[in-house]
Parts: sequence; C-alpha cells; structure tokens
Amino acid sequence: MLLKSEIDLLRAVPLFAGIEPSRLKLIAYTAETVTYRQGQVLCRQGETGDAAFVLMEGEADVSIATETDDFVVATLKTGDVVGEISILCDVPRTATVTATTRLSALRVRKEAFLQLVRQFPEIATEVMRGLAERLSHTNEELVRARNLAAGQGRPR
Repeated sequence: MLLKSEIDLLRAVPLFAGIEPSRLKLIAYTAETVTYRQGQVLCRQGETGDAAFVLMEGEADVSIATETDDFVVATLKTGDVVGEISILCDVPRTATVTATTRLSALRVRKEAFLQLVRQFPEIATEVMRGLAERLSHTNEELVRARNLAAGQGRPR
C-alpha cells in the first residue's frame, strides 16, 4: 500500500485521529505492511506480544480459548486496532486473532507504539476507552456463556 493510503487510514482510526499528519507519516513509515490469507493467525493467545496491528483491509475474529472450547468474542474490520494489550501491559496475548478474509494490516512494533503513547496522551485515553469497551463486551459474553452452561438456555 502507498504511504499516503496508510496515512489516510491511520487518520480515520479514532486512536490516531488527533495526531498531526507529519507524525502519522512517521508511524506509517516505521510500520510494516503485512498480509494474511483467510484462516491465518495474526497473533496467538499466550504468546509474547511484540506489535499491535491496524487493520487496513479485511476482517478477523478474536477468539479466547478455554479448557473446553474456543469462543469468538469480537470481529474486527478495517480501521480496528488489535494487539495493544500485550504490548502495553507486558503480558502474553490475551486472545487469538484469525483472518476470516484476505487481510492486510499495519504492524506497529512495540517500541514505536509505546513511544506514541508517551508523546500523545490522547492516544493513551483512546486506548483506555477501547479497552474498557472490549472488557464490557467480554463480560457480557461471559455472562451469556455462563447462563447457557448453567442450562438456562437464554442470555440475561
């Protein structure tokens, strides 16, 4: 993808909306463009995270493995960011992300992502907002799953 297209995509991502174009250019320049076929894994639950991904095209499922099954907890689309939890919190990947279509993404290395968060506090705020939304959604899914497992047959 051309650098201009990458910058335009980053500008449309809420996480990067407040960053001046010259900084976006630096992000796009230092990021690696990666492509995945349907079924390929971007990152796997439990692995060490060394980058975050900004989806440029395509879709992916986010799934969490349990002792009994894997649960899809979200579907990502163009403009979504994934992988930031493990690089911000220095913990293993919390979920597996699998391409459900042909997918291209910007892979932003951990060091570059952390530098952005330090330089632009508004990015940290957006990251926290996104993480809070994901946590809320995950909690809702867990309640539904628990209700179904308890034989209630319907989500509350």
